[in-house]
Amino acid sequence: MTATPEPAALLVVDVQRAFEIWDAEGRRRNNPEALERIAELLAAFRAAGRPVIHIRHAGGPASSFRPDGPGHAVIAAAREAPGEPVLVKRVNSGFIGTDLEARLRAGGIVHPVICGATTNHCVETTTRMAGNLGFSPWLVRDAAWAYDRTGPDGDRHPAEAVHAMTLANLHDEFARIVRTHEVVAALKGPHALKGPRGP
Repeated sequence: MTATPEPAALLVVDVQRAFEIWDAEGRRRNNPEALERIAELLAAFRAAGRPVIHIRHAGGPASSFRPDGPGHAVIAAAREAPGEPVLVKRVNSGFIGTDLEARLRAGGIVHPVICGATTNHCVETTTRMAGNLGFSPWLVRDAAWAYDRTGPDGDRHPAEAVHAMTLANLHDEFARIVRTHEVVAALKGPHALKGPRGP
């Protein structure tokens, strides 16, 4: 990404109040400062005049994300600015049932910069599909989070391990794994924004 216009857009995935409810219920997560990093990314992209696309999840009747429930609303720190599109999905991938791919292609976007929740669900699925569709994504590791998980044999996996393994699975093959400060620096300086397959 350089000081001149580059084919990059910020995708903010599922930063919704359901996660605040989960946190209040005691569910354990990693990256407690992820929301602050997401706010940094939003500010940086807006200041640079780069596109921002918000993705929200609409779950079924039993879901924390059901459209008529309190968990569907956006977390205030990640609220869209006027003119920023909000795409609503019903499955894990931000590309299924939305016009996300068409929007990216119409805007000439090569590099989706992806943040949000959770790392191992909708963030991962959206990132994998972005890579499969020929985009060259950046996944912002400190602007995403996961929760503790229980495996099929009852074994417990801490959020840090779930997050780390997801990043390892995506690294190089599907996405470039970065931190917020790298993205902000790239928006401000003469740094090439490259993905796992080059520019």
